[in-house]
Amino acid sequence: MLLAQTITVSAGIDSTQIWIGQQTKFSFELTQQPNQIVQSPLFSDVIIKGLELVEPMKSDTTTSPDGLLVIKQSYTVTAFDDTLFLIPPFPFVIENDTVWSKPVSLKVIQPFVIDTTKSQIADIKDVFKPKFSLIYFLKKLFPWFMGALLLGIVLFLLMKYLRKKPGALLQQAEIQLPPYEMAVIKLEKIKKEKLWQQNRHKEYHSELTDVLREYIEASLLVPAMEMTSDEILNQLNFLRLEDKVTFNALQQILQLADLVKFAKWNAGPDEHELSLTNAFFFVNHTKTEEEKKEDDIS
Repeated sequence: MLLAQTITVSAGIDSTQIWIGQQTKFSFELTQQPNQIVQSPLFSDVIIKGLELVEPMKSDTTTSPDGLLVIKQSYTVTAFDDTLFLIPPFPFVIENDTVWSKPVSLKVIQPFVIDTTKSQIADIKDVFKPKFSLIYFLKKLFPWFMGALLLGIVLFLLMKYLRKKPGALLQQAEIQLPPYEMAVIKLEKIKKEKLWQQNRHKEYHSELTDVLREYIEASLLVPAMEMTSDEILNQLNFLRLEDKVTFNALQQILQLADLVKFAKWNAGPDEHELSLTNAFFFVNHTKTEEEKKEDDIS
């Protein structure tokens, strides 16, 4: 029992209340003598059932003024159930004695009201393959056709001009930017406009989601401009299986935008900034292999 008195353990959580799919940090702080060996609890995929680990443990060690080691062990966690999680005490073993952490609670909230009477159990769907639509194909082809026609006219006029001035260099025609670069340019513009800082919250989130919808149409070939937020997330459900963090980033942006635009949700500064940060994150983690190679070369 004397050994146990030489160490202390505390447990804490950064946010006691989060939305479904949001992340927070759960941590232990252990104070011990430098020469002591303490066996800490080990976690693989979950802290407790339903409370999932997003990242492996991060440990940070400092020394207190009285010479004791202060070790902080942090875990990034998330949950997808609307419930109150009671995180129990965990044991820290030193030789033949044990010190227990204190219990911690976390409330996970579903921001939308779900009509369970309309919910139906359905089979797991295969990876989404958009159906061929002639109208949609022509709509996508028309800008390219007009662009090619305009480019041909410009080149024709330029060639006539160069024939009159021998020795002039033929400048390369401007090439349309790929979806990833176009999305980044528009997101940077939104960042500089600072609309939410001017209390133009609905306009800010509308512009942000429009950029992502255009990017998803051009890059992932999903007609997102014609879909609701839930329909977009359903069509991209395969992404949740391949890269859950990227899927959660898109889900946070769309859900908060719907709350601000339709439920008059009074979002805080951190939530506005998180949506913009997640937009850059989503675009950077879903760009095509060709765009990744071009970034590596540049």
